[in-house]
Amino acid sequence: MKKLCIKLIILFFVCCTFNLFSQDTAYNKIIQQLLRIDELDQRYRNQMGSVQSRYGGDSKEMKELYKAMKSADSLNLIKVEYILSKYGWLGVNEIGSQCNTTLFMVIQHSDQPHQEKYLPIMRLAVKNGKAQAHHLALLEDRILLQQGKKQIYGSQLSWNLKTNQYYLAPLEDPDNVDKRRKEAGLEILSDYIKNCCDLTWDVEQYKKELPSIEEDFFKNKK
Repeated sequence: MKKLCIKLIILFFVCCTFNLFSQDTAYNKIIQQLLRIDELDQRYRNQMGSVQSRYGGDSKEMKELYKAMKSADSLNLIKVEYILSKYGWLGVNEIGSQCNTTLFMVIQHSDQPHQEKYLPIMRLAVKNGKAQAHHLALLEDRILLQQGKKQIYGSQLSWNLKTNQYYLAPLEDPDNVDKRRKEAGLEILSDYIKNCCDLTWDVEQYKKELPSIEEDFFKNKK
């Protein structure tokens, strides 16, 4: 009886080890693919600041960079859509934090129809602990602005070609933005725009400028 119990324990351990190994092997292939996707996603974006400073936001060099970036984004989207269709939204415990973020970034950098397609899927993933709430907040902001509405978390900034500097895209209810950001797991807005673009957050001044910001922003989006 004792020998039988030992054999059963060993068999159970071997089966568990095999299952974990098989699962890790499957996820490792996805992880390696997502790491390559992540590198391509960031390759051209990492050049934006230097090219923009050197040649200007409306230069030939910037337009070429945008073209290369859009081509890379299209290729990445095809690969990520296949992963999502086959495995669903994979969580941090399955593919790690970086690759989980990559899934979001590719959707965030896709066109509006694809963003809207995956918004409810990402909402469910957040509810199930598979995606990050602060990533969802960024996606919601981007979609709202593309729909001609004001963002709610203040995550999206835009580049002013006339002044050659960033500004905060139209924001709903600026007075309570930090409350919403906290609920989504985001840092306060003043720290975010300071660290991101060396901007100072003055809510009263922003509210005064908001009508003209809206007019300029949405006019340029048409």
